[in-house]
Amino acid sequence: MSLNFDFREIASSGMILFAVIDIIGSIPIIIGLRKKVGHIQSEKASLVAASIMIAFLFIGEEILKLIGIDVNSFAVAGAFILFFMALEMILGITLYKDDEPETASIVPIAFPLIAGAGTMTSILSLRAEYHVENIIVAIVVNIIFVYIVLKSSKKIEHILGKNGINVIRKVFGVILLAIAVKLFAANINQLF
Repeated sequence: MSLNFDFREIASSGMILFAVIDIIGSIPIIIGLRKKVGHIQSEKASLVAASIMIAFLFIGEEILKLIGIDVNSFAVAGAFILFFMALEMILGITLYKDDEPETASIVPIAFPLIAGAGTMTSILSLRAEYHVENIIVAIVVNIIFVYIVLKSSKKIEHILGKNGINVIRKVFGVILLAIAVKLFAANINQLF
């Protein structure tokens, strides 16, 4: 088996995943979750998200076919999740409620915030275009960046301050809403 490492493929798939994961835009959500639950296990969230993404790279399409869901339906469902997360950010409301969350490391950070439906759909699209080993490198690079952001969320909050976080939260809420609308629009007509 020969490995086909290609810097261009790694860079392209890495940038696509970076835009879809949007960890910078998720900083306000991460800070909000940290306030709710107290502590976020950065290592655990990063490893679980990486595992989900790499597993989905290999068996994602087969799993969806097995349960009778096509990629377009999965993407539309992901669009709804992103839509409601964006509404929370823009309007300052709480839709996701957990009475006594012990940790936010796996839900909702690892899934669906990092390795959500948008990321999964992107991984399936990348698999059709690029070699698997290049996509894995792109996933690992993105997860390292995600880990750094999760680990530094207290420092980032301190630097930005409450007003800075509120502004970023609203701006990235609108961007997340736009991504949700784009994901929905790109896949809804394939369902009918």
